[in-house]
Amino acid sequence: MIQPECTIQGRQLPVDRLAELRQFDGQLADHAAVSSEFAEQGYLLLRSVLDRAAVLAARSEVFAKLRDVGEIQSPASEGISTGTSRRAELYPDLGAFWSAVSEGQALRAVTHGDQLREVLSAVMDQPARPHDLMYVRPMPPGPGTRLHYDLPFFAGFSPSIHTAWVPLGDVAIEEGPLAVMERSHTFADLLEPISQHDYSSDRSNQTIQQAAYDAQSALHPIDLAEQREVRLLTAEFRAGDVLIFQMQLMHGSLDNRSPRERVRLSCDVRYQPAGDAWDDPRYFGSQPTGSKGGGYADMRGAQPLGSG
Repeated sequence: MIQPECTIQGRQLPVDRLAELRQFDGQLADHAAVSSEFAEQGYLLLRSVLDRAAVLAARSEVFAKLRDVGEIQSPASEGISTGTSRRAELYPDLGAFWSAVSEGQALRAVTHGDQLREVLSAVMDQPARPHDLMYVRPMPPGPGTRLHYDLPFFAGFSPSIHTAWVPLGDVAIEEGPLAVMERSHTFADLLEPISQHDYSSDRSNQTIQQAAYDAQSALHPIDLAEQREVRLLTAEFRAGDVLIFQMQLMHGSLDNRSPRERVRLSCDVRYQPAGDAWDDPRYFGSQPTGSKGGGYADMRGAQPLGSG
């Protein structure tokens, strides 16, 4: 049951603008049911489809590396922020450090392992391939990620890219889980300008960022939900859960209001049909550049969690 004391971008969510993500209880082998759920909801919430022990091992691996740079207290698996950091002192190349975190063996066993690949293959009803570039998101107490669409980042290549959002550990509501705007995959006035842009001629980071965020951020998320008469959907998550959605679903995260200073840890990795082209250097290869061009160095996670 969702507690109402949660905020997004600094404002408390009214009870009538907050609801729970709908769990998918059907069979992944029933592609008609999966397609119907995507068409209606824009997402697929799967509970306990990944090995919990493997997910918790990935969590411990990431937080141990952040403990070693002074950002996480011991025991690292608890994910309690110290508010300080020695990361820049110990690793002057922050991009190289974050690349090493993002390519950890236990983490990749979850994000690029057989179990998640089989889930995405079932969802797509064909063999699936993960992008090499993936996003680890340690979110300390504070504002969450602004609402946005992923479509501008990936348009122009595979038309069937799916995001697998994986909580690396249990995530309570007050810790700022992912949230989606209800029915936002049907907001044609926002999606059509994004879809109609010729990304082959202009795929600059400025263009992509503006398309992903600007119109969606013109109103505060609560005001946008009220204007559209929809709700913000979220849930409490447990290690082993996965939320899958396509590029046309507006999403972000709630604010992390953990009274324990607990860092919310999650990751998202994109999957596409294995038969589709995978020559986009931003997301594939041994050193993918990312949408901004700097690879892992450009990610929010590459910045220290605390003050030096």
